[in-house]
Amino acid sequence: MQNGQSLHHDVLAADAPDLELAFRASAGDTVAFEAIMRRHNRLLFRTARAILKSDADAEDALQQAYPRAWQALGDFRADARLSTWLVRIVVNEALGHLRRRPLRLVPLDSAISSTEGGDQNWLHDDRDHGPDRAAMRSELRRIMEARIDRLPDDFRSVFMLRAVEEMSVEEVSQMLEIPEATVRTRFFRARSLLREGLSLDMDMALADAFAFGGARCSRVVAAVQARLASH
Repeated sequence: MQNGQSLHHDVLAADAPDLELAFRASAGDTVAFEAIMRRHNRLLFRTARAILKSDADAEDALQQAYPRAWQALGDFRADARLSTWLVRIVVNEALGHLRRRPLRLVPLDSAISSTEGGDQNWLHDDRDHGPDRAAMRSELRRIMEARIDRLPDDFRSVFMLRAVEEMSVEEVSQMLEIPEATVRTRFFRARSLLREGLSLDMDMALADAFAFGGARCSRVVAAVQARLASH
């Protein structure tokens, strides 16, 4: 019976709104706090990852930030979204990590003339789940993540929240505590830098596209030679 009550409590926590979970967690409800973590883990990990450029460091930052949030929940006020409040804690923790390690900044290139408009379908996966497509998407994600990691720090955090987490300009402004105009400018520059970097990657890849050397070349040559010899 006790197990059934515990399961029911877990289900209620998973479905509860953020404000209720925050109130319950501030009173010591660990199940409610677990629900908060599971609900916001992806957003907070991506936020930390955007600053630290390391999966391991981002996870460590989350592990440090969550206890701080647990201790400070009594001070949380409903005038801000819980996700915004948590992001600020994680940002502060991630920046603390940066201050404790050498920081390598990526210099900005010369002015970029790309426009902000345009289709973002290049960020979306297609629905082909075959092994070849899966491998291609995996490689594209690797290239994209590498390019995002090379963005200047301020641009990268804005890009992750706007493009990857699909937050509004207002939400990002509140989370990072910067003006909305700054969010727009940094997002525009981040997208421009990514376009330029990905364009360079594509130009390099095109040189090797439809390669016809090695075994493929030898196989065709051998087949043609065999056909000619038969005449």
